[in-house]
Amino acid sequence: MRGKDMMITFIESYGRSAIEDPAIAPGVDKTLKNATKRLSKAGFASKSGWLTSATYGGSSWLGHSTFLTGLWIDNQNRYRTVTAGDHMSITRAFQRTGAWRTVGIMPGVTKGWPEGKFYGLDHVYDSRDLGYKGPKFSWSTMPDQYALKAFQRLEHGKKRDKPLMSEIILTSSHQPWAPIPKTIPWSQVGDGSVYKDIQKAGKKPADVFTDPTKVKTEYGKSIQYSVNSLIDYVLKYGNKNTVLVFLGDHQPLARVSGDNASRDVPVAIVAHDKAVLDRISHWGWDDGLMPGAKAPVWKMSSFRDRFLDAYGPNPGGGTAPAAPSAKR
Repeated sequence: MRGKDMMITFIESYGRSAIEDPAIAPGVDKTLKNATKRLSKAGFASKSGWLTSATYGGSSWLGHSTFLTGLWIDNQNRYRTVTAGDHMSITRAFQRTGAWRTVGIMPGVTKGWPEGKFYGLDHVYDSRDLGYKGPKFSWSTMPDQYALKAFQRLEHGKKRDKPLMSEIILTSSHQPWAPIPKTIPWSQVGDGSVYKDIQKAGKKPADVFTDPTKVKTEYGKSIQYSVNSLIDYVLKYGNKNTVLVFLGDHQPLARVSGDNASRDVPVAIVAHDKAVLDRISHWGWDDGLMPGAKAPVWKMSSFRDRFLDAYGPNPGGGTAPAAPSAKR
């Protein structure tokens, strides 16, 4: 992983239902299959599996923290206790090596966020720092494509003496799933003013959220938008040193996923360097961005140690990228 630009990206409400619910899956599955082909054509490979989230339908930060720390964090008291301590997260392990610059792109954060220090982020860009001049899309402060373009402008596209480890939160698939942004040419993103007409032309939350059919349809479209924004970014701005891990934080609420849905979310790793995926060949993950029904299902809290074991100096030996004592 040395020398690689690492992106850990959470897609809001991207759950197993997006891939398996018959009312949602056709469009999402087509998007994932097409994205896999597009990546392959550009020299990237990918593998995917399932993680069982610590939260369901909301409280995204519990999923983020569980994934990054390797601890099961399923309530607010647990979250406060963990983030007040010094437990090693994936991002902090990279920071600790001194070989990466660590940054957070947090469009959903609208005020001070002291957890950035806990996560070992050298700099956090919240919604106020990303330069967005366009309208909100219901809960989401800005479209995912804009947030990614801001990441390119502020960090990834600059000359650096270190590679990046970036935590990026994409919010366009947050309920109520209306209005949904449209994908536009990257050259037109600008300061986000272009989204004013797009937002006005979109569906109204009240017309979508209370309709059981429409809400599933629009949820699926929002996931397609988020996945396409992310993969488009990798194809346009990524290179041979790009490594992307992306996943859902939790399933959408029961209005969309149903009363008996699992807590599983998809997770995928994308890399141009074949050696990156060779390190996880023993995981048994499926090829491509869309995990199958029989792909491995792990607790979300198990990912940190598996990841650090795979990519530490001694693969399988339990050593994190930071130092032998990093995992605590």
